[in-house]
Amino acid sequence: MPASAGLSVTSSSTPYLPEPTGSHPVGTTSLYLKDTSRPDPWVPSVKARELMVSLWYPAKSPGRKRAPYMTPKESELLLKSGGITSVPADTLSKTRTNAFTDADPAGRKHGLPLVVLSPGHTKPRTELTAPAEDLASRGYVVAAIDHTYENVATTFPDGRVTTCVTCEIEKNPAWWEKLARSRAADVSFVLDQLTGSHPKWKGARLVDTSRIAMAGHSVGGASTIAAMLKDSRIRAGIDIDGTTEVRIPDSGLARPFLFLGKPATYTPGEGDAAATWERDWKQLNGWKRWLLVTGAEHTSFTDLGVLADQIGIDTGADIPGVRAMDITRRYVAAFFDLHLRKRSQPLLDKPSARYPEVKHCSPETRTCR
Repeated sequence: MPASAGLSVTSSSTPYLPEPTGSHPVGTTSLYLKDTSRPDPWVPSVKARELMVSLWYPAKSPGRKRAPYMTPKESELLLKSGGITSVPADTLSKTRTNAFTDADPAGRKHGLPLVVLSPGHTKPRTELTAPAEDLASRGYVVAAIDHTYENVATTFPDGRVTTCVTCEIEKNPAWWEKLARSRAADVSFVLDQLTGSHPKWKGARLVDTSRIAMAGHSVGGASTIAAMLKDSRIRAGIDIDGTTEVRIPDSGLARPFLFLGKPATYTPGEGDAAATWERDWKQLNGWKRWLLVTGAEHTSFTDLGVLADQIGIDTGADIPGVRAMDITRRYVAAFFDLHLRKRSQPLLDKPSARYPEVKHCSPETRTCR
């Protein structure tokens, strides 16, 4: 979220996430995972990689306790990182979610596909709550990863709050590549913990290990390619508005892939960021699409676009946050329904009268329609 001087809260109402569109109530829980096989990539003195992961899943019934969005301290640090001082520091911690803490999971054994989500650099996993809740309401298990020391705040069960070590590092393409490969290692470890012989979640038996996919925003989206190259368990992937650094080898990547982004950055033939997608496009040998959302800004694809509108922060987008989120959730769900459930999705084949903002791009001809 960029800083916006002179803007203030537009109403006294509590921030809230849009309701999920699926038929299932949504449960959520958090997992603390510790990878003792490797030191932390950013703080080598920490001898094991520690991660916090949020899970969302279809629930048997709504629980009693609606899940918190983030802690007051996390809200404070996230707003501070954007230079936002026009709202109370704990504002985002009051956001109303649609999931219920530790509600009993619903589904048959090995019946639910699993989607892993990776957030943007400096951003917590909570920024992807609205897409996660929506997928869970549609019958998916969703695991969003906080990549420790890569965001403004990760809170651990013992009360520790780690902050953003990587924010202070000078960035270049090689560094972004290291970040993506590190995230790929995080993703593989989380998959091991959710699908191995001693899974860390009580509902793990519901996961169909043959139907696993990944999506991410910004560098989380770019990391999806790195994770798919590293881990064949990931059957399909989405890069949402993320410039890619890890190159696909000459042998190519034959699994389904979706690029979803904003025209200002990813219009074919226009600029270095779009050139990374064009380079990858040539190496994608399977089903693929390149979709751009007119009027979107970088945060439009996350909760932050919705919440910024509600609390009076101007992100520069020409599309309302709630509309951008509706589009994001609809196209993300369509992609996963097609490739993990084999359900036909005409929405992905051509422009839609219902979503005229979404342009289908052909990088070969450098046109979008």
